[in-house]
Amino acid sequence: MIAILHKYFKDLSPTQISQFEQLQDLYADWNSKINVISRKDIESLYEKHVLHSLGIAKVMQFKPGTKVMDVGTGGGFPGIPLAILFPESDFLLVDSIGKKIKVVNEVATALKLKNVIGRQQRAEEVKEKFHFVVSRAVTEFPVFYTWVKDKFLKENFNELPNGILYLKGGDLKEEFGQFYNRAKFHDLKDFFEEEFFETKKVVYFKSV
Repeated sequence: MIAILHKYFKDLSPTQISQFEQLQDLYADWNSKINVISRKDIESLYEKHVLHSLGIAKVMQFKPGTKVMDVGTGGGFPGIPLAILFPESDFLLVDSIGKKIKVVNEVATALKLKNVIGRQQRAEEVKEKFHFVVSRAVTEFPVFYTWVKDKFLKENFNELPNGILYLKGGDLKEEFGQFYNRAKFHDLKDFFEEEFFETKKVVYFKSV
């Protein structure tokens, strides 16, 4: 199952390969106690959750020292796969549901991920600032933007200016409304050939 990652990410280190390989058993175990992934999806974890999360990495390669917040992380997506791929960037994973954050922290501990903090908190209550905010379809974008619009650092040192990287599917013109012309939409079908990604996108939205 991890073969799907090797197909699109050919430069993984032995540590990263080991960490990605452990995800299946870790999530299967935790999902049997705390339902963070739909039961039918656990069998396609690497395609529908891990690779989907890593779609962000096809649009943006975080440089060392980048601070990233994952809002509404659930069981750790997209934050955990991104933290494995970018071990020199720092990730704060927030969710309002405590049992989901318990899974995040237990998985991060099991994988020895030193660059992940999981916290039970609403995005709008977070005091820190970040270079990027990532998320996977937690709510409609105009609402999401109000939660995070003041959470960005001023300094830019990545290839893209600081902003939001949002995983979303379908026709987004109506949802984005006034934000549509300021956003850049990347089709994941341009990077991944599996049918699951046919309508999936990474949306980049500059913070200012």
